[in-house]
Amino acid sequence: MFSDKFCDQLRDAFREARYEPDAVVDLLGAQAHAALGRGEPEPARRASADAGPLGTLIRLFLLGDSESATETQAALGTLSVAEAVAEGLLREDGGNLRADLDVRPYGDDQGSWWVVSDQDSDLRGAPVGPDHVLGVGHASLSLARATARRPVGTLLDLGTGCGVQALHAARHAQRITATDLSERALSLASATFRLNELDVELARGEWFQPVAGRRFDQVVCNPPFVVGPARVDYTYRDSGLAGDDASALVVRQLPAFLNEGGVGQLLASWVHRKGEDWTDRVASWLPRGGVDAWFVQRDVAEPTLYVGTWLRDAGIDPRSAEGRAKASAWLDWFEANDVLGVGFGFVTLRRTSSAHPEIVCEDLRHAFDDPLGPEAAAWLDRVSWLREHGSAEELLATRFLVPPTVMLEEVSQPGDEGWQSVVRRLHRTDGPGWQHEVDELAAALLAGCRGALPLGDLLHLLAYGHGQSVDDLVTAALPIVRDLVRHGMVVPA
Repeated sequence: MFSDKFCDQLRDAFREARYEPDAVVDLLGAQAHAALGRGEPEPARRASADAGPLGTLIRLFLLGDSESATETQAALGTLSVAEAVAEGLLREDGGNLRADLDVRPYGDDQGSWWVVSDQDSDLRGAPVGPDHVLGVGHASLSLARATARRPVGTLLDLGTGCGVQALHAARHAQRITATDLSERALSLASATFRLNELDVELARGEWFQPVAGRRFDQVVCNPPFVVGPARVDYTYRDSGLAGDDASALVVRQLPAFLNEGGVGQLLASWVHRKGEDWTDRVASWLPRGGVDAWFVQRDVAEPTLYVGTWLRDAGIDPRSAEGRAKASAWLDWFEANDVLGVGFGFVTLRRTSSAHPEIVCEDLRHAFDDPLGPEAAAWLDRVSWLREHGSAEELLATRFLVPPTVMLEEVSQPGDEGWQSVVRRLHRTDGPGWQHEVDELAAALLAGCRGALPLGDLLHLLAYGHGQSVDDLVTAALPIVRDLVRHGMVVPA
């Protein structure tokens, strides 16, 4: 799809029209742009009227409108309308033209790209096809924000789709390999990469088969993680594996494709089943030893909400005969398998030669603004530090600091002797906003963590001041300190 010459001409046309994220927002204005994001196109249609080539491209690709051949040709520059139709970018609509693909500007704080994908059900005016290739959606944005961005030599984008993760990877990876089972996905991803002048190795095949025997410094994966019966209605979301087996497969196999110290990050889903703790379930997916793992649960959906959400995502009305039939079969499967809900979140894996890998499962369902990627990288650093310095002797010899972003919140209630504290809570105001409840002694200990005295000296002073046993205080304090270090709430001075 798309010859090199075609990509060159289309790129030139986009640049000439300034078809890029900032220019689109500037033209539409904040209110119309926000309305477009809510699926309300009319304000953007009005704002883009009589706006020249940029307005035409917005109406064609972002609104799905029919445009005249004259205005379309003016927006395409040296690329002829006939060539655009022949290459599958546009289709004829009476005497006018419509977009036959979704091509939209997308960027980060370092610049922007154009992403080629299939049109969603709203622009198509019909349900998507079985081989539908998603564009820039909530899942791909979430994974991009949750991915560590440190320089690496080699990176694998497993299940690349239209290529969003590989675009971001181009900022920090020297060599990128992108795979997908879908031939159409690879075709659209190739168009995305060539349109953006990126050199990406493409390979087709199921799961890790295209890169068998290879290892990478980093692997990112947005797999078909939808939980349900073993079927494939849409290749972008369904794996053909039952339940959460697709997520389990990636978690189980990914570490074997990492270099020592390499990091893998993916979106995943897991079932919440009667009588089973979700943390035990996801931890059981890991290979035996050699992997640090951080599972972060961002949401849990009950079955009826989950089914309705994914039906609408495919453009199927849950009230239609097709929607009712699919919902019934899906809910029957959930009931037969004792599924109470479906968890969703991020998984960070690191290949390690340590005999004591770190495996942590955490709930992080509260709202926060900062991207999780920097926190994931920092979490791995803190795990490494604890591995090297986490013995009792070394912790007691370390001078710690409480970062300025960590606050102590206190909730008190009136009592016979005035206000009495009932809750003391440490709150990290940056990153994912970790919170830890602490008692009076822990709060007093942290108040002394100003980088001047080793932890052991602080515990001796605290024991003396409160009439406590030093040994008992040390035994109680060290696990708390380790947890706070993992969450960046105390740091070595």
